[in-house]
Formats: sequence, C-alpha cells, structure tokens
Amino acid sequence: MTNAADPKSLIKIARAGGDTPAPEQIDLGTRVRDLRKSLGLTLEQASKQAGLARSTLSKIENGQMSPTYEALKKLAQGLEISVPQLFTPPQSAQATARMSLTRSGEGAGHITATYEHSLMGESLSAKKMLPYQARIRARSMDEFDGWVRHDGEEFLYVLTGVIRLYTEFYEPVEMRRGDSAYYDASMGHNVVSVSADDANVLWVTSLA
Repeated sequence: MTNAADPKSLIKIARAGGDTPAPEQIDLGTRVRDLRKSLGLTLEQASKQAGLARSTLSKIENGQMSPTYEALKKLAQGLEISVPQLFTPPQSAQATARMSLTRSGEGAGHITATYEHSLMGESLSAKKMLPYQARIRARSMDEFDGWVRHDGEEFLYVLTGVIRLYTEFYEPVEMRRGDSAYYDASMGHNVVSVSADDANVLWVTSLA
C-alpha cells in the first residue's frame, strides 16, 4: 500500500504463461482409497458417510466395479469433495528450497501520508503472498483518497497500539495488540491509529 488508495503498487507480479500439460491418468480405486485414508476413515465409516454398501466401496477401491454416476455423487459427498476431484490427481508437494530472512529494521521502506511500510521477503520473486509491517500514521478517514481495495485476501495483525479498521460492508471495529482480521481485500478497507502513538501492524496480502 504505497499510496493511500493502491496497495498493489507495492509490488508488480509477473504471471508467466505456458502450455497446459496433458491430464494425468487416474486410477479411481487408488484415488478413493487415498482420499478415504487421508480423512482417517475406515471402509465401514466411509461407506456409511457416502450411503453406499461397504462391499460396494471395497469393490470400487479394488477396481472390481465401475460405479454409476449416482454412486460417484454419493462417494464424493461422503469424502467431502466434488465429483471432478475424484478424477483429479493430488497436488504433490515439492520443496523449492526458497527462503528469505528479513531481520528487524532491514525491511524495504515505503513511506506515505497514511502508512509507513516495511516490506519483508524482498529477495524472493514470484511470491504468493506479500508480508509487511506497517506503521499506521493516519488518524482519520479524511486522510485517505477513497477506499483501499485490491485483488486477493488479506490478514491483519496488531503488533502495538490501537487501530480502527474501516471496511466497506461492516461497521468500524477497534483492534488492540494481538487482535487480527482476515478479509476479502477487494472490499474497500482503511486503517487508522486511535492510540496516542502510531500503531504498528503486520499485514499479509495474498498475490495468487
């Protein structure tokens, strides 16, 4: 939030395009078994949740029968997912070995009339979230040129002082040290300090 109305100007996000890979073949039985086990369910428990016979679920998992669409809908509901997710390969977690250390006082500074930002994790490119500390200089909504709004979601945590969080669709709320808020950042929002000194907060904004 380098100016009072546009937090997106803190960082420019490069979105690299590419060819869409061919869909991966899925073994339905193995997929169902893995999903069931990930929920910590036995065959008996999963079959009850799905409204299917235990023997039917067992046959599906072992590739001994092809379920009807109605059975697939019941199965998906019992496993708390959608039908397409039954045929979607799980996302494999791959370590990227990425890390950025920002010591106290080392964050890249951006000062405006309303906020004084200190960006963290500056050495990493193509981040999925933008973390920064902010000193809240504003004392009144009159100091803002309209609402701050941008894509993504945002997490706000009060480090010191007392703030008032204004949002477009909710009543203003006063927040103190240790209080936090998670909200849709496309909803207009502004923060002012209502304590004697400038308040300090941690903001984390999603970029994906």
